[in-house]
Amino acid sequence: MKTIKNILAFVGLLSLSGLLIFAVQDAPSDENLEKKIINDYNVYALNVPDNLDFSGELMPLSNPDVFERMDRELLVNTYWQSNGLLMFKRANKYFPIIEPILAKNGIPDDFKYLAVIESGLTNAVSPAKASGFWQIMKTTGRENGLEINTNVDERYHLEKATEVACKYLLAAKEKFGTWTLAAASYNAGKTGISRRLNSQSATTYYDLLLGEETGRYIFRIVALKEILNNPAKYGFNFRYKDLYNTVPTYKVSVDTAVTDFVAFSKQFGINYKILKLHNPWLREPHLNNKSGKQYYIEIPKEGIYIIEP
Repeated sequence: MKTIKNILAFVGLLSLSGLLIFAVQDAPSDENLEKKIINDYNVYALNVPDNLDFSGELMPLSNPDVFERMDRELLVNTYWQSNGLLMFKRANKYFPIIEPILAKNGIPDDFKYLAVIESGLTNAVSPAKASGFWQIMKTTGRENGLEINTNVDERYHLEKATEVACKYLLAAKEKFGTWTLAAASYNAGKTGISRRLNSQSATTYYDLLLGEETGRYIFRIVALKEILNNPAKYGFNFRYKDLYNTVPTYKVSVDTAVTDFVAFSKQFGINYKILKLHNPWLREPHLNNKSGKQYYIEIPKEGIYIIEP
């Protein structure tokens, strides 16, 4: 406690010399200061809710293995506070884009949390080169109509990538019969889940012995769903103004090559960086478009960004 006394004395000297804009007054006693340090931060065991579900399919929490795995993911994601706050902020920006596409395709709303655990709602690239919010592999993207090359990569086009994810999930639901297994197959592949169901004579995700990543997959989704829907319950405090918001844009149709996106951007009062922020699927500073395909490029509305002349 001598160190704390010395620090307080030093701070007091600084305040008297005018180097600080505050003065230390009524400094707490050593005992009170020690209590304050101890009580400033607390870690609590969490109550796992009795009824948790994924897409309306109840988790069998009476199973002790399932309970412990769910408890783990709630703890890990509750006490990873910086990441949690980022998820709240990004969800406010991107869920309004994802939600209507899921609804239009008959995909339960819970699948938006799959995108959260896949990429953290960023255009991430995995070690296996899966890319974008939905972590789509090149083969899967091309099979589902996405253009993927060095010039254009529509895995980074949020709306189009969400449509591809919906196609995959609908086919997986038809194959496996449950949304839980469909979601698990998004991580392990349809073939991978089929093999494990057959080799283990199991019928549900919760009865399968799986690798680390797939074994945690549904639990992570449900944990993020529970936390993002109950911020105060899990200790997350923020104001609406702290969240990120969708930037209003309009679309410009292009059916020719664009030789220079730097010059193209200036026509709309923005710079190249802003153009790429809103169109990450444009992978190069030009658009080849030898086939005369029609593309729609998003441009932020005037006045959103302050661009230096």
